[in-house]
Amino acid sequence: MKLTIIRLQHFSMQDHSDLQKIWPQADSDQLEQQLDERHRLYAARFNERLLAAVQVVITGNEGRLSQLMVREVTRRRGVGLYLLEDTLAQNPHVTRWQMANDGTDGAEAIAAFMQAAGFQFDAELKCYIHQQSK
Repeated sequence: MKLTIIRLQHFSMQDHSDLQKIWPQADSDQLEQQLDERHRLYAARFNERLLAAVQVVITGNEGRLSQLMVREVTRRRGVGLYLLEDTLAQNPHVTRWQMANDGTDGAEAIAAFMQAAGFQFDAELKCYIHQQSK
């Protein structure tokens, strides 16, 4: 079965269970209620299971990514990069993407990951920026 990136709008019971494994501290019911055209959630699905997810806020032609997380057992296999690249591709009208540098552990690994995804760190804004060409 192929890894696919989907925009989640309504969660199944399995989605709720998988999201708890991705974001243990998150309230998946509350997250689901917050989703709309502006507030989105994209996830990587394989064999009917969610392996990774990212939250997205779209404002005009700008997008803000947050909480990009891959399940521990699935890390270092390209799932996160595929999720990020496909999320950007599914939103071609967004020309400027931003991901906050939230100060989590593993700053060097995060920097390498973001650079591989085509993002540059903006020290003034303290976030990673990606400009899409039109």
